[in-house]
Order: sequence, then structure tokens, then C-alpha cells
Amino acid sequence: MKQYMIRRLLQMIPTLIGISIIVFAISAMVPGDYITAKVTPNMTYEKMEQLRQIYGLDKPVVERYFTWAGNMLKGNMGDSLQHKQPVGKVINNYVWNSFVIAFVSLIFSWLIAIFAGVFSAKFQYSIFDKLVTLLIFLCMSLPSFFIGLLLIYGLSLHLGLFPVGGMTTAGLNATGWAYIKDVAHHMFLPALVLTMLSTGSLTRYFRTAMLEVIRQDYIRTARAKGLKERTVIFKHALRNALLPAITLFGFELPTLFGGAIILEKVFVWPGVGQVYLESITVRDYPFMLGFTIFLAVLTLIGNLLSDVLYGVADPRIRLK
Repeated sequence: MKQYMIRRLLQMIPTLIGISIIVFAISAMVPGDYITAKVTPNMTYEKMEQLRQIYGLDKPVVERYFTWAGNMLKGNMGDSLQHKQPVGKVINNYVWNSFVIAFVSLIFSWLIAIFAGVFSAKFQYSIFDKLVTLLIFLCMSLPSFFIGLLLIYGLSLHLGLFPVGGMTTAGLNATGWAYIKDVAHHMFLPALVLTMLSTGSLTRYFRTAMLEVIRQDYIRTARAKGLKERTVIFKHALRNALLPAITLFGFELPTLFGGAIILEKVFVWPGVGQVYLESITVRDYPFMLGFTIFLAVLTLIGNLLSDVLYGVADPRIRLK
């Protein structure tokens, strides 16, 4: 296992180098830069060139890449042009806001998907199964912004049960439990939308896995031995149906920190996804590049974690 992990970590190095080259090349090919995005009628051409020299945007692309990559190796992702702060600090300021709603959504979506998928497979072609299938396709077909706006219209504007947007109540300045309750009240709707979107595909996945498992010979043998149906389903069938899901779970790592760009915009949630979208709009390349590499590292780590967990869960699989 140790040798496998060391080998996989070493394989990440050329992968990250390739990702950095591709991402930097794409950003360099995009027309304009931070100066053109902020240009005003009163800004002269000389002033624009002066600002480009200050920000280092006048240098050749290859030189800029090696300067940026060298700083990345030292742990310095550069300074955000928009926020006038180090990229790492900006990410730290906003990423945990995104993590909160993503983590809550992850917990509820997996719990709902597991139980809905299990009972849908157990009672295949029943009314419950058909209802679950209908809800799955509804959740998968409706766009996130439509569901979000619909919930805001119904639960916020008409019923007044939840805030329209934001993370905290303006002017409340709550602390302790009062702050946690206020944040939970504001995050209910965006977390609900994320849960609905994630639950649909996950439920379908678990239903398919359970249908394959409950038809296996060892499940028939367990029933023939007189084991309770609850024991057969949840101890034997579900345990084996969850094995392929470990791969999915590993890829949830970048999702937790990536932010939901559209939902954060709809609910005015101060998450890193919204900041990332703004960085693309204003050509804040240091933040855009730094955050993209951050997500790439999380994706590679999540992939490694899923492979290791799969080998731990199923001893028959040998990691080479």
C-alpha cells in the first residue's frame, strides 16, 4: 500500500505540470487582460501600459508562465488583482462558505439516495419505485437556477419562511449559537437545491447497484438460510452495493471546495464559486489560475483516496 501511494503521488507531478501548462495557455489565449477589463474613458494608453508593467502583463507568455510556476512551487499563488490580497488568503476567506452548504448537501443527498435506492430496488416496479423514478428525472432535468428561483418565489417572497439571499442577516452581528442559527436559516434553500440536484443521480446509481446485487447467488443463499429480510438487504446486499460508490465519494472532495457558481449567484451566497466567476469576468488571472490548480490537486487526491478506500473495503482488489 505504501509503495502504491508513493508511486501515485509521484505520478501526480507530471499530471499537475500538464494541467498548469494547459490552464495557463488557455488563459493567455483569452482576449484582453485585467487592465482592459477595468479600462475607463479617462484612462490613457500610456497609463494602461504603465499598469501592465506594474502587474507584469507586458512580459512574454513563456516568461510569465515560468515565473508563475516557480512561485507556485514555493507555495506562493500570487496576488489577486481584484482583491489586492494573496490568492491563498482570498480562497481561505470564501472557500469555507461554499464548503458549509456543500457538506450539508453531501450528507443529506447520500442518506436520501441510499435509502431511496435500496427500497426502490427492493420494491421494483411498485408505486414507490415509480414515484422515486419520477422525482429522479425531475431533479435531473430541472436546472439549478430554475429550482432556486422557484423556491425563492414560493418559500421566501410568498410565505416569508426563509431569507431571499445572503449568508447572515444584515446588522444582526450575532455570535455563538445565534450566529449558527442565522447562517443555517440562510443556507437552507441553497443546501436544499444542491441536495435535490445531487440526490437524483445518486439514487439512480444506488438503485442500479442494488438491483444487480440482490440477484446474486449469495443473496439467495442468505434468504434460504432463514435470515431476516432486513439483515439480507442492509447487511449483505447494501454493503456490496456501496463498494462502487466509494469511487464516487472520492470525487466529492473537489466538489466540497469548488463552490456552486450558479446557486451562489442566485442566492447571493458569498462563496468561492461566485468569486471565481467574477475573477473570470475581470480577467483576474492569478486567482483564476491559483484556484483552478487548487481544484486540480483536490481532484487528484480524491481519485487516489477513492482507489485506496476501494482496496481497503474489498481485500480481493490488489493495488499495484
